[in-house]
Amino acid sequence: MSNGNADIEKNPVDVDVNQYDVEAETHAYVESLDQIQAEDASRFLDVGIDTAEIGRAGTFIQKDMSVIHSHARQEGVEVMSISKALSKHAWLADYLWRYIDPGKDAFTSRAKSAPHEGYFIRTEPGAQVKDPVQSCLYIAKERFSQNVHNVVIAEEGSYLQVITGCASSAHLLSGLHVGVSEFYVKKGAKLHFTMIHEWGEKVNVRPRTHVHVEAGGEFVSNYISLKPVGSLQMNPVTHLAGEGAVARFNSVLVANKGCHMDVGSRVILSAPGTRAEIISRAIAAGGTIVARGELVGKAPGIKAHLECKGLILKEGLMHAIPELRGYVPGVEMSHEAAVGKIDRGDIEYLMARGVNEEEAISMIVRGFMNVDIEGLPPGLRQNIDKIINETQKDMM
Repeated sequence: MSNGNADIEKNPVDVDVNQYDVEAETHAYVESLDQIQAEDASRFLDVGIDTAEIGRAGTFIQKDMSVIHSHARQEGVEVMSISKALSKHAWLADYLWRYIDPGKDAFTSRAKSAPHEGYFIRTEPGAQVKDPVQSCLYIAKERFSQNVHNVVIAEEGSYLQVITGCASSAHLLSGLHVGVSEFYVKKGAKLHFTMIHEWGEKVNVRPRTHVHVEAGGEFVSNYISLKPVGSLQMNPVTHLAGEGAVARFNSVLVANKGCHMDVGSRVILSAPGTRAEIISRAIAAGGTIVARGELVGKAPGIKAHLECKGLILKEGLMHAIPELRGYVPGVEMSHEAAVGKIDRGDIEYLMARGVNEEEAISMIVRGFMNVDIEGLPPGLRQNIDKIINETQKDMM
């Protein structure tokens, strides 16, 4: 099967990192979240960050290059800037750039040469942190390149949820976000990570992520990008390195006119009994979506499944690229990919029951986007449902 790269390479989304500033004004630290400007607080809430901290175990907020708030509210978890964590924990230096090469591309090089903080979140061994930690990476300066390095460590036997909201101010037109993130899930630990993106229409986003999961560990990733963005390119790599490790990825994507998304997940199952699942829902509403998924089986007894479903509402491109690679006997991997349109029969079925055509299409789109996303707190689930409802109206 072709790897599907030929057409994509003819039409790359080029981003010159040198066209963006790496310096910005220093924003003051706020001791209390009620001191945050109302406009900023409203944007934070749109991506799941609650300044009231209801049901939150801690908060980290970075505006441009300044950490404006950081603290933990529950025992068993640390939340702080990466620079503060390095000064507190000398051993942390061994985790930085362990699995991501800073010379991989222009974006990782930028994050290495001109770093702008980032968050450090860690559970203590055995800690069961009841509520999620929330973090926000926010761009307010026009044409600013925000280059962050994040590290999350779920120590042995612990449980941690993280909600990360990434956004830009309402007035901002263009910018660049480079996020290098390294996740470490230790033996028997569970880490649920939810990311919501709401950038500006000309903001380019380049996350670079590696996840390392030890024996019996579990990593669940939920990724939601529904609002217009200039371009998004990411393909996180997850290594299931210990026996019985599990990884699950859920993503919901919408590309409006002028938007280019190249989004995937790569999971390497290198230990016996490991499990992986990649589920993607993508809607091309005038823009381009390249939905990638790759499962690599290197040990007997592994099971993995990849499912990518795309819906085309307006002229654009929906390109699904599922890949399976097995290296030893005894691997069990499968994939399902589908790209299509709304079935006229479904519309007529709903119309026959008293729903007009516009409402019928809206209901079908909303149902397509409402994936059963695992591990979301009830409040965040309600907020995502609200965003989905607003988004499908805009698309129609």
